[in-house]
Amino acid sequence: MLDKKAEIFKSGRELFLLKGFKEVNVSDITREAGVGVGTFYNYYPSKEELFFDIYFKENEAAKKSIVGSLDLNDDPVALATKFLSLSADIMSKNRILQEWYNKDIFADLEQRYNDKYGCFLFDFYMDLLRKWKMENKIRNDIDDELLFALMNSVIYLDTHKEEIGIQYFPQVIRLLVEFILKGLTDP
Repeated sequence: MLDKKAEIFKSGRELFLLKGFKEVNVSDITREAGVGVGTFYNYYPSKEELFFDIYFKENEAAKKSIVGSLDLNDDPVALATKFLSLSADIMSKNRILQEWYNKDIFADLEQRYNDKYGCFLFDFYMDLLRKWKMENKIRNDIDDELLFALMNSVIYLDTHKEEIGIQYFPQVIRLLVEFILKGLTDP
């Protein structure tokens, strides 16, 4: 039984990577997996549910890869720039992760992701900001509540990417984080 679910997952992942979310349907997945459509529905209530499961695993693997390649002792601006650059690079090469910007599913995907994992970017940066503050790498005249508000504003923008323009959003976030960190590191 578990082998069939694993095969559905594997086939779905391969197809979503190749074609993207919209161009894949349940019959494509079941044909690739060598199972019947009814078997698919024994494990997943919809294509969307399978996709979300796959997306979460892809995203976790990408985050581990990115964080593993960072030197957390780097200059704050350099580290943030590298983090965002690596994130954009991984996302540009992975059709599953690109769906974060798919206006047809991103609201549901984003809600499910936040419900399940919270906001990785927020937690990552808040931990780093506290570390840098203790190391005097960022301004001490800004209290933790204001740091929290700054990072919250970045997260707020993430939840409004459609109004900003999904096509501009990665660049907007990259620049805003860079500007915020430059402001925090200026004496």
